[in-house]
Amino acid sequence: MRINADTGLCVGSGQCVLTEPAVFDQDGDGIVVLLTDHPSDETEAQVRDAITLCPSRALSILQE
Repeated sequence: MRINADTGLCVGSGQCVLTEPAVFDQDGDGIVVLLTDHPSDETEAQVRDAITLCPSRALSILQE
């Protein structure tokens, strides 16, 4: 699994960070920052939840 973050769509709600802070962070403007684009198996469920919770649909999964 690989995560894609479209920073142009991000509205800075922070739901991703609240859901999985080991994978997502925010810059000074509140825009999503990926700490890794290949999450571990242990965080996969939370990453999927974060993607679902994103109000602007800025996050997606790319299958490799």
